[in-house]
Amino acid sequence: MCGRYNVTDSPEVQTLMEQLGLSGIAPRPQHNVPPGGIGEFVIEAADDRYLLPGIWSLLIEPNPNSYGFRPNPKFHTFNARSDRLTSSPLWKKVYPTKRCIIPVSAFHEWKGKQVYNIHPQNEATALAGLWQSWHFGDEQVNSFTVITLPPHPRFSHIHPKSIPLMLRPEEFDLWLDPEFHETDAFRGLMRAHISAPLVCEPVRSTHNLEPEGGVEVISADS
Repeated sequence: MCGRYNVTDSPEVQTLMEQLGLSGIAPRPQHNVPPGGIGEFVIEAADDRYLLPGIWSLLIEPNPNSYGFRPNPKFHTFNARSDRLTSSPLWKKVYPTKRCIIPVSAFHEWKGKQVYNIHPQNEATALAGLWQSWHFGDEQVNSFTVITLPPHPRFSHIHPKSIPLMLRPEEFDLWLDPEFHETDAFRGLMRAHISAPLVCEPVRSTHNLEPEGGVEVISADS
């Protein structure tokens, strides 16, 4: 499902940002980013790329009890299922023009009480997503969602319901191009797949990434 992720100040994240055309810019390091939390994502606009902050949950509203904003409680989803991108009113309006990439070190899944820190081998993680910009009075607030794929048979022992869409560098340009509206071209990306060896490392907690047990590397699909 990808319900938490972390960002560290690492060479792997620096390399990913260079591949995204944002050399010298890096997302803010933070552990245990939850849905409704503030993350950062990359967009393309006017032939340039930007790293923007936003709330993880595409549909947001002002928080009625305190300062700030929150996920809209009318909707119980913070990620976007790949099989509903072209049919759901939640996603189909933004999918053709507002695609983004969320650069993270790793995402987390739980197997029972054991948390796993998961990322491509020797790489940071380019999560595919959608984004939106909202105006509440004089305030402009961004939000984003992560796209999830159907369960993968070789990942289902970690998480049986889904796996996030992780993009490869050769896919970045077309995915980020806001002028490219032919989403049928992405149909191949929307199947369950593992495009690079995937490290699944048991760790002590989402705040303490100290390894705890043996690391499993799931090979890429042939």
